[in-house]
Amino acid sequence: MASVRFEGVTKRYGKVEAVRDLHLYIPDGQFMTLVGPSGCGKSTTLNMLSGLDDVTEGEIYIDDQEVSGLPPGDRDIAMVFQSYALYPHMSVRDNLAFALKVRHEPREAIQQKVARAARLLGIEELLDRKPRQLSGGQRQRVALGRALVREPRLFLLDEPLSNLDAKLRVQMRAELKLLFDRLETTVVYVTHDQVEAMTMSDRVAIFDKGVVQQVGSPLELYEKPVNMFVAGFLGSPPMNFLDAEVADGRLRGSDFSFGLPIWAGSLARGSTVVLGVRPEDLTLREDSGPATVPITLVEPMGSSTIAYTRLGDKLIAIETDKDTKLNAGSNVAVDIDPNRLHVFDVATGRSLAPQP
Repeated sequence: MASVRFEGVTKRYGKVEAVRDLHLYIPDGQFMTLVGPSGCGKSTTLNMLSGLDDVTEGEIYIDDQEVSGLPPGDRDIAMVFQSYALYPHMSVRDNLAFALKVRHEPREAIQQKVARAARLLGIEELLDRKPRQLSGGQRQRVALGRALVREPRLFLLDEPLSNLDAKLRVQMRAELKLLFDRLETTVVYVTHDQVEAMTMSDRVAIFDKGVVQQVGSPLELYEKPVNMFVAGFLGSPPMNFLDAEVADGRLRGSDFSFGLPIWAGSLARGSTVVLGVRPEDLTLREDSGPATVPITLVEPMGSSTIAYTRLGDKLIAIETDKDTKLNAGSNVAVDIDPNRLHVFDVATGRSLAPQP
């Protein structure tokens, strides 16, 4: 196992700044996920840590050793990519053993390590098959096994589940988490999938345009986002955003009025803000009064129902009970506990709530 430290790391491709002034610490034994949209710098960060990309500025440390100038083979890491990259002419057994044979490890040690990895991953019965005889999930297990047998101090995984179908991704997500919990090893995991980040990680670093926006536990980022980007990136359906004005101790829009959160008493009267409201924090009640809005769309999801209505000029999502009787055209009043509101600065997008 190993800790990882990025100190002021920047990566440029010509005039393009892919990663900017990255400061990030990953403690020994932690599962850290780097997440964000395509082109945000997360894979570039992983490639610099692995040695596949050079660092333009700054230093990277694994434990107390600076590795910025070391070739990949001298960093004692194992990397699993989106593509399985298995040798098609070799059996699963030989794929698993290949790196150990290159290192000239004793035959008995190789056999023991291959057997242990196969047992951990549940692929013992596949050892004599060729990759073309395997399903996508089985190939991914073999790719993981090839990394496991090396017993590195650090595991790097770059979108390892993105080639799998939705059902298999859910299964492999759980298996990966259980596996690395048992191994108690340091993992740096890259994904664009916020569900993977939320469910698998000890901590998450959210990237946008080459800059880390926030680092914390999944629930911390979900409940206390520092800006609108983080708030909108995590959650499905995503957070609703509404333009509002502070007036008479309330937050008002053209057809809604919500109370102020406890912390928001100092907001200047007449100031404009952006409200962030998660779909599951809103409640609906059927009403025929003047302060109602019509339901425009209902989406049954099985475990819940998503209802859509318009507040002002925004179409907002509201998560309701799976047995709701509401239909498109129903008139409803929309309520929320004020302390579940998120309030952001209009100009900067930063959260106006006190930060811990």
